[in-house]
Amino acid sequence: MKTVADVMTRDVISIGSNDTIRQAAMMMADLKVGSLPVCDGEKLVGTVTDRDIAVRGVASGVEPVAPVIEIATRHVQCCREDDDLDAVKQKMASSRIRRVPVVDGENRLVGIVSLGDLSMADGDAGETLKAVSSPSRPAR
Repeated sequence: MKTVADVMTRDVISIGSNDTIRQAAMMMADLKVGSLPVCDGEKLVGTVTDRDIAVRGVASGVEPVAPVIEIATRHVQCCREDDDLDAVKQKMASSRIRRVPVVDGENRLVGIVSLGDLSMADGDAGETLKAVSSPSRPAR
């Protein structure tokens, strides 16, 4: 059985919950990423994506100097290092997410599992990617 620990990225850069939305955007630009874990100290409290900045921030009129936690997703799907990788793939597919933060027993961020990690590990990200990327209908 392959576990999350076999494929996860360990050196994850996060943003503090009280850092600004502008700082999050600048970090994403510098790091060339579209998502950052949001932490309060070492504890994971959410995630923020470039889409969150655009939709929850800019489109809603939230000022760029507001704390990033105001636009972050707070109920984050997480996993543990010893979780079965197939179960995490199913979680990614059913929740339509591309990255899953890895936390320890005290909810401290220890890594992240992405579709890229799955692909690099064994080239087995295809089915998960199909499920994550399935078209959705606009909420109207």
